[in-house]
Amino acid sequence: MFKVQAHDRRTVSWWNSRRNEIDFSPPYQRKGNVWSESAKAYLVDSIINDYDIPKIYLADFSFGNTSLNVINRRYAVIDGKQRLEAIIDFVGNKFPLRQDFVFEANPLLSLGGLFYKDLKETHSEVADRFDQFNLDVMSVITDDEAKINDLFIRLNSSKPLTAPEFRNAMKGVVPKQISAIAKHDFFRTRVRFSTKRGEDKAVAAKLLLLEFRGKIVDTKKTQIDRLVDEGVKAESPGFEKAASRVNAVLGWMEKVFVPRDVLLSSQGPLTVYYQVCRQTGPVPGLREKFVRFNELRQKNKEKVAEGLPGDHDLSNFDMMARNTNDSGSIRLRTEILLRYLGK
Repeated sequence: MFKVQAHDRRTVSWWNSRRNEIDFSPPYQRKGNVWSESAKAYLVDSIINDYDIPKIYLADFSFGNTSLNVINRRYAVIDGKQRLEAIIDFVGNKFPLRQDFVFEANPLLSLGGLFYKDLKETHSEVADRFDQFNLDVMSVITDDEAKINDLFIRLNSSKPLTAPEFRNAMKGVVPKQISAIAKHDFFRTRVRFSTKRGEDKAVAAKLLLLEFRGKIVDTKKTQIDRLVDEGVKAESPGFEKAASRVNAVLGWMEKVFVPRDVLLSSQGPLTVYYQVCRQTGPVPGLREKFVRFNELRQKNKEKVAEGLPGDHDLSNFDMMARNTNDSGSIRLRTEILLRYLGK
């Protein structure tokens, strides 16, 4: 018997509360604790900012007794040990957020260097985002150790690539256009977030997708992968035209933002800034208005936290900023920001 199926969706908090039901060191597992503190903190960053993280594979022994369950636990880790350990260690206050951590839903919050206990005490809404994040877990149901070993080897046959790195290795015109856009001076001089693992290419892919579709769409991995696939099947001139439009808008944005701009500390707001600049062009004083808008958001959030009535648009903007790759979020945030600029 060998079956791999999605486990019921459960939160980080749920899995942490059941950590004692998991065998972290079955015979087929590699040595644990190989991740650096920085790598663990980067995973926590991804979870809090609602990015996708790789699936976790667990041998699920809840479906029946098997000799593979050597220490009588409900689960055993096949793949994802370091991710689970990072989550448990963060909740156990063994390491803090990175010093350069940016909470994309509210970049004005200063959270770098805080431990989990600090978030629970002073920024419960951020801690709740971490606790309520749903982990993507696959249940592996089998009584054949050879099958588990084979799956483990297949999952770990090479170093996992980030989505931008993976796309960069694919054929077709789209990866070439993405790479060319990512070389724009805007990414080299203006953005403040790290580009070491292809984050600039991730943003470039989203912008190319928006321009090629000609409307605001989801900018999630599945939609970008579909765009890449379309580029493999058809050498459409539309890709080159879309890339040309992206480069033109980035040229305008280079005039709006300052070097290593704090407004560009994370990828999250960039698609909205892009949509606004696409419609307004590099008008004088635009950056100052962006700064003022973010200050108003922070003050509005403080008012709401005190139980006072807040601004409906600003509250909606913050709520939608939790899902930065959703088409509805991009559209509504753009509309709200444009309304503010119109005032």
